[in-house]
Amino acid sequence: MSQMEGVLAKAQKPLGKKTNYRWVVMGLIFAVWAMACADRANLGVALPFMKKEFGFSNTEAGAIVSLFAFSYAIVQIPAGLLYKKMSAKTQEKIFPLFLLFVSVFTGLMGTTASTFLLKLYRIGLGVAEGPLGIGCTNIMNRWFPANEKGTAMGLWNTASKLGAVVAPPVCVIIAEIYGWREIFYVFAVPGIFLAIAWIFMVKISPSDSKFCSQAEVEYIQNQKAVAVSDKLSQVRKHRDFGWLDKFNRTKKVVPLETIGQVFRSWNVLGNALAYGCMIGISNTFMMWIPSYLMNVKGFTSIKMGFLASAPFIGSVIGNTLGGWFSDRILDKRRKPTMLLAALCTIVMMIALVYAPNNAFYLGLMLMLSGLLIGFGFSGYTTYPMGLTTKEAYPLAFAIVNTGGQLGGACAPLIVGVILDAYSWNAVFIYLALSSVLCFTLVSTIDEPIDDAKPMNTTA
Repeated sequence: MSQMEGVLAKAQKPLGKKTNYRWVVMGLIFAVWAMACADRANLGVALPFMKKEFGFSNTEAGAIVSLFAFSYAIVQIPAGLLYKKMSAKTQEKIFPLFLLFVSVFTGLMGTTASTFLLKLYRIGLGVAEGPLGIGCTNIMNRWFPANEKGTAMGLWNTASKLGAVVAPPVCVIIAEIYGWREIFYVFAVPGIFLAIAWIFMVKISPSDSKFCSQAEVEYIQNQKAVAVSDKLSQVRKHRDFGWLDKFNRTKKVVPLETIGQVFRSWNVLGNALAYGCMIGISNTFMMWIPSYLMNVKGFTSIKMGFLASAPFIGSVIGNTLGGWFSDRILDKRRKPTMLLAALCTIVMMIALVYAPNNAFYLGLMLMLSGLLIGFGFSGYTTYPMGLTTKEAYPLAFAIVNTGGQLGGACAPLIVGVILDAYSWNAVFIYLALSSVLCFTLVSTIDEPIDDAKPMNTTA
């Protein structure tokens, strides 16, 4: 929207009482993303049943799982470039269309009669779902002020884990009563209703929404004005974290605004590679833990359904805490939560080598692992907001998410190969090494801060 259009929009809308409609929008984004991630997680529960019917190996099962993430990753950068070039009106129309495609390909999974069709539908699901994440984060970047973006991103990441929490027990119940094919029919329905709701409830810009008062629009925009991504001169004070800021490489950065600047930024690329390590661990839990619980620990399908949710119950808590902690306690610094999560994940992956067969204690270990992994998740996707202008953010996010999804695609396939050759102990060691690589990569990127001088809270 041009400056003149913004002025006209303000003139046409009375100031009124400040609404909080951005949280309604966040609620719909939360539902959309939880649904999308449940559509990914349902395959993990259906996989043991599919293996019996189609007779494929662990390596082939890993390949089927990875096809979604590969196709999802491939469309990230093209979708990011598309979002950068599309008008707001076009973005509003195309987003619900992709939501409908997600439902279509989810339902088609239940109709498959061969592994070839199964692979084809997984690719279709990845291509359809790829632009959704960019669309959601683009809306959050425009609808939330700087001091709420970490919290919003934490909720978004929480939604992804909530989908993985709900999916296993629901899928097991459906499979036990009807069969594994009906899992995909049931999960195809919510996306249709959410697409309809999105059309009527969400606009790209808060100033275009009839449900958002001018007072709320000004609150969002005035808060954005002090963020580094808007490059304005208003001064915002920062707390001085002393040695942490030195270790954290906290510094002023020039906001990235061109395609070339975004692609050449090591901060963006390093963050993307680190995100790939953590998505790989998360996807391994989502897709392979159900098989681990049934084949290695010997649990029944019903018990497996509930235990498989444990890591993602922890992730729901961890994502919310991590986003709040980086916003409120760390004064919008994102790296510390990412580093702490990676370090703790190393410890938990080694601990899982010695995991007990007792369902209660194993469930606690899985839940704690999910919490610690999730604590840093919002940082990876919020971090580029401090590096770029809001117009360039969709592309930066696309690059970060491409790295994340490529890592998420490779890990399940690698795990399948490891399982065919070794054991689950080797899998957990591999995941621990992924966490070591993640910690190393995050250590090399800068923590962006605007040109305000830090406020020394010890004075």
